[in-house]
Amino acid sequence: MPGPAGANKAVMNGDGGHDHIEEAESKQEGGAGDADPGDEANEQEVIVIQDTGFTVKIQAPGTEPFDLQVSPQEMVQEIHQVLMDREDTCHRTCFSLQLDGNVLDSFAELKSIEGLQEGSLLKVVEEPYTVREARIHVRHVRDLLKSLDPSDAYNGVDCNSLSFLSVFTDGDLGESGKRKKKGSELEQIDCTPPEHILPGSKDRPLVPLQPTNKDWKPLQCLKVLTMSGWNPPPGNRKMHGDLMYLYIVTMEERHVSITASTRGFYLNQSTTYTFSPKPANPSFLTHSLVELLSQISPAFKKNFTALQKKRVQRHPFERIATPFQVYSWTAPQIDHAMDCVRAEDAYTSRLGYEEHIPGQTRDWNEELQTTRELARKNLPERLLRERAIFKVHSDFAAAATRGAMAVIDGNVMAINPGEETRMQMFIWNNIFFSLGFDVKDHYRELGGDAAAHAAPTNDLNGVRAYGAVDVEGLYTLGTVVVDYRGNRVTAQSIIPGILEREQEQSVIYGSIDFGKTVVSHPKYLELLDKTSRPLKVQHHAVLSEKNESVDLCSSVECKGIIGNDGRHYILDLLRTFPPDLNFLPVEDEELPPECQKLGFPCQHRHRLACLRQELIEAFVEHRYLLFMKMAAIQLMQQKANKENKATALTNSASAEMTASSTAAPKDPEASKATQTNSEPTQTVSEATQTPASQPGTTTEITTSREVVLNACKAVGSISNTSFDIRFNPDIYSPGVRFPEDCAEDIQKQKQLLKDGAAFLVSCQIPSLRIGISELITRCAKHIFKTYLQGVELSALSAAVSHFLNCFLSSFPDAVAHLPADELVSRRKNRKRRNRVPGAGDNTAWASLTPTELWKNVVSEAQSYYNFTLQCDNVDLVVEKYGLQKITLLREISIKTGIQILIKEYNFDSRHKTAFTEEDILNIFPVVKHVNPKASDAFHFFQSGQAKVQQGFLKEGCELINEALNLFNNVYGAMHVEICACLRLLARLNYIMGDHPEALSNQQKAVLMSERVLGIEHPNTIQEYIHLALYCFANGQLSTALKLLYRARYLMLMVCGEDHPEMALLDSNIGLVLHGVMEYDLSLRFLENALAINSKYHGPRSLKVALSHHLVARVYESKAEFRSALQHEKEGYTIYKNQVGESHEKTKESSEYLKHLTQQAVALQRTMNEIYKNGSSASIMPLKFTAPSMASVLEQLNIINGIIFIPLSQKDLENLKAEVQRRQMLQEPGKIEENQEDCLLELDDKLPVDD
Repeated sequence: MPGPAGANKAVMNGDGGHDHIEEAESKQEGGAGDADPGDEANEQEVIVIQDTGFTVKIQAPGTEPFDLQVSPQEMVQEIHQVLMDREDTCHRTCFSLQLDGNVLDSFAELKSIEGLQEGSLLKVVEEPYTVREARIHVRHVRDLLKSLDPSDAYNGVDCNSLSFLSVFTDGDLGESGKRKKKGSELEQIDCTPPEHILPGSKDRPLVPLQPTNKDWKPLQCLKVLTMSGWNPPPGNRKMHGDLMYLYIVTMEERHVSITASTRGFYLNQSTTYTFSPKPANPSFLTHSLVELLSQISPAFKKNFTALQKKRVQRHPFERIATPFQVYSWTAPQIDHAMDCVRAEDAYTSRLGYEEHIPGQTRDWNEELQTTRELARKNLPERLLRERAIFKVHSDFAAAATRGAMAVIDGNVMAINPGEETRMQMFIWNNIFFSLGFDVKDHYRELGGDAAAHAAPTNDLNGVRAYGAVDVEGLYTLGTVVVDYRGNRVTAQSIIPGILEREQEQSVIYGSIDFGKTVVSHPKYLELLDKTSRPLKVQHHAVLSEKNESVDLCSSVECKGIIGNDGRHYILDLLRTFPPDLNFLPVEDEELPPECQKLGFPCQHRHRLACLRQELIEAFVEHRYLLFMKMAAIQLMQQKANKENKATALTNSASAEMTASSTAAPKDPEASKATQTNSEPTQTVSEATQTPASQPGTTTEITTSREVVLNACKAVGSISNTSFDIRFNPDIYSPGVRFPEDCAEDIQKQKQLLKDGAAFLVSCQIPSLRIGISELITRCAKHIFKTYLQGVELSALSAAVSHFLNCFLSSFPDAVAHLPADELVSRRKNRKRRNRVPGAGDNTAWASLTPTELWKNVVSEAQSYYNFTLQCDNVDLVVEKYGLQKITLLREISIKTGIQILIKEYNFDSRHKTAFTEEDILNIFPVVKHVNPKASDAFHFFQSGQAKVQQGFLKEGCELINEALNLFNNVYGAMHVEICACLRLLARLNYIMGDHPEALSNQQKAVLMSERVLGIEHPNTIQEYIHLALYCFANGQLSTALKLLYRARYLMLMVCGEDHPEMALLDSNIGLVLHGVMEYDLSLRFLENALAINSKYHGPRSLKVALSHHLVARVYESKAEFRSALQHEKEGYTIYKNQVGESHEKTKESSEYLKHLTQQAVALQRTMNEIYKNGSSASIMPLKFTAPSMASVLEQLNIINGIIFIPLSQKDLENLKAEVQRRQMLQEPGKIEENQEDCLLELDDKLPVDD
């Protein structure tokens, strides 16, 4: 890296927005006061943890000793995992590690092992098998055989997911791929994009979404590996050490039976129909199944070796399991191979390697709560605690998903089997499952089934919020909400003792009947009080049935139950956040005019619509700015009055009026607040006019108190001395009554809720664009949910394909096809069938028509979203709103869990339907769960971002690296937040000139984004664009183009060409093509970018000026100077009008115009010479050179928001001082200085969902 003096330093241009990670409330109330001793202490702790790795030697049987880098914090078990992954030791699972003849405990940390130090030799010693170990070994061998097979990723099992980056890079990244002779190789690059990627193409093929990966071609090692029918061994064979039997067919068609014994694996004499367990001759006893198979099958030996070579060559991020399952909405037709492990898993409740003993289930509630109780005083403790919490949560989400699917598929017995199916409840694997229907009219007042369907997600949001505040001693239930086959299932961990008693006896806080009977409890009030400030929930009183006042610090529905384990649990958190009055008409209550003007309030189908936590945060921040502004206005009025008094007391009144009129805020809320508070303001000014009003006197202190009091009242603060906004979640809850002495408070709270509703429609929503395709697919999802509830399992694929035909196919007469024999059997078995939750008439789905479906979509848009769609079929919608059928298909499939066959579909045929039932491959669950956060890592990440934005790149880089270490510590290697960390690191590496390191980090970011978010997720597309930039900078031009073409294909698939982000992508492609002298192609992309920028940013935008300049550069390279001049003039005019003639950009454009004019004149002279003198003309050779890579890279940096500025040390100091000055100005309390400029816009505060 260059030295500091005179070096190139960089300013990053607004990348913070992209790297924002949805942050849970990080202030840990209660136990966390001592948990954050300050950044410096934290940094030292991290260094202690991270910096003391050492190397040990490993000696395995039959291999040379090798070195392994380990860290003192690792457990011995982690070395086991490394050995099971290495190419030369991967076939071993049942071994111990020994140091000087002593066996190491698998769960011991390396630092606790006596005598283990740098250079120690650890021996791998084979151990006797048990049934459990033999099962683990067979499972591991099967995993190795399937390690390149993508079928688990397509089938959405075992946290496998897809990644296609390697198809486009050909392992071309890093130093090895650097182009040696850039100039001579340019011609060899094939730059032509596929036809469907070109601007203007209407073709949207589906097949390229999952390109063929040559590594996935099957390297078959065995024909069959399965459990033998002779299992389990009879008693006499157990006494000889037999554990289980395997049946194997080799590639050479040899059928063999193998015994797994305590000593290892050997061939026995059994056949398919005769049991003869004695060892065959020769028996080939080996400790590893792989060694045995290598001895009996040459094809196995050859292919297994090749397979493992390929496996270890893959990037680790392509094969590490993700923390939560990611499903693919498309898949090719995969052959269904025999698989003993999969077959066994289907009929056991396996959830991790610890569960091979049948009947052993985990106590989820105990695990979830115990991890919360772990110590958190210092960083190592907090890391351990957060890692444990995260691991248990991801295991619980997987178990809950599997259980929910089993419930809906009818594979779990209900605990109340006599009840109607929709009212049934289930327990499986220590998890409680309930269905999203209104049982016993519980939600009748709130909207029946619609409310029962909305309540679980509201409850989950509450669990997420309370979990994030993380108060010691307050417990929530593990909660997962699963939508599967049209049913919503809530999975919860079970409070100890809850099933043995009635709910009425258990609840000691809150209400079980929506506020009729209400109870409270001092311990709950004490615990919930700690959550009150971070969650903005107001402490309030309600009236019980007996008209007694009861104190609460949550909504009445929130129930407190002390479990048999003595823990204080809260559940039913569906009203944690206040209601959205725009969707809650209340008698005799009027909404603010901003809402009424837009037609609110609307009658919604349920009464549980509530404000999101992000909105509450934004509203409170908005009010805080308002509070500061009002206090500043009043202080200025006082100041003005004081000055006037010094000149002449008589003029004071008029001076005051002037002061108030000049300082009147532009914000409608603020002006409303100042009007309502004219009297107190008057009092302030009168007080300042008294003779005693000398600086520092009591009166002045009193007046400043009054200023705060007035500002508090104006913004609705619950305190009179400081800014503190909290909401009463029970306002407007049906059936809840409040004591009369709280009437004034309740009135204030009602006003606050109305203001919140107005803030949502007047400040937040205008900064969002309505996504028509999102709206349509959500409506279709609502209809699909009820449609599927009436479908029995055997007709599922026919029903799904029929729905998709009605939704997307142009064929007007879509008819459902039911095989005749199924129709017959259905009539016979009508009585037995109706056991699927919510099932009605099993064939009603078949009568749906496209016309009826679209009529329902239109009415759903009107009733649910208050949006008028004026279309009665898919083709009209596509035409009117410029949508794409492929995008609608992707959206509906992802939202409902449908997986379809990847092939080209003809949606537009008017003669036949697009889908058949063979095209529907699967239906997956859609899962919502809590994402526990790595709080320390997140603080480091934020500090790093802040440092970078202040220009301290090196310090920022160090902090981000520490954040990465901590994220890995908590989440493991794969997580969406690690992805954001890697992206920022790559950007910093790039800015600081380390291109190979930038490539390496960004490659990881792309792979991780594909794996944890999905191959065509918008974030993944962004990651591809960043990687292309770094490839270009590293001289890998053809790879850069391939990556950009992939990004453009994905973007066309996800949102089509008409999208503001497409302009940036096309500018990138156009620039790279310009660099490789493909001028005509380059122009197609750059002119498209220009058109899109003009459409979305207006023809006078600076983005448009830059687009004109890029187009002009290509025309110059083509020697078409007239066009080049025309475009550059457009750009120059925009710069001149927007930033003035003296601005650097305007001057650059002016210079470039002169240069183009000279070029044009020179060309004209030459042409004239040729016309005049014909072939004898003596002409100067014209130099049309290709643009230099440096100039192309400079433009690429500009459009991607990276600006390099050469700075001297002095400039750098000035820059930092300026940054600090601006930060000071932005701090609360400094607002008086730049009051007029303080427009209260919060556009940039919107959380980005990463």
